[in-house]
Amino acid sequence: MMNEEIDFTDAKILRERAEKLLTEKHKKENDAFKEINANKLLHELHVHQIELEMQNEELRQAYEKAESALKKYILIFELSLIGYFTLESDGTICELNFTGAEMLGERRFTLINSNFKLFVSEESRPVFNDFFSKVYTSNTKESCEVLLGYNKEPLCRVYMEGVITEDDQKCLLSVVDISKIGLKNKS
Repeated sequence: MMNEEIDFTDAKILRERAEKLLTEKHKKENDAFKEINANKLLHELHVHQIELEMQNEELRQAYEKAESALKKYILIFELSLIGYFTLESDGTICELNFTGAEMLGERRFTLINSNFKLFVSEESRPVFNDFFSKVYTSNTKESCEVLLGYNKEPLCRVYMEGVITEDDQKCLLSVVDISKIGLKNKS
């Protein structure tokens, strides 16, 4: 290493020399350790990046499936030949499709927050009230036939089925216009 002679009997010089060698050894080990740690860290970052890319792809596919399901829901719910309503326990309309609005003879946005019972003819109101009460007390699907109408103007005879949702205690109501069926049978 060094050409100069070291006096191994001088404890102070020997100590300084040993500390210097130890510092150099630690520096070399530390540099090697830093390089190993940097490589490990770089590897972990690459693995994490690939994991994130895979998760992103999964999310993209889930989003596409959700979009597809939403389109199907819109086609089934909105364009159905059956009127669909979601009613509060007092009969207030929360949601309805276009067919439901057409059956009630009003625009859809004007029917939200109005009471469905107002569109049940006076003569059918006891039947509807009994049906609606049973839907909430039996917690099973119930059905009935009523005449829809308001201001003494008949709209149509309908068959309806109702069931309560488990989560928010709303009535899901499906309504089918059977007016034309009755006319065909009478001819």
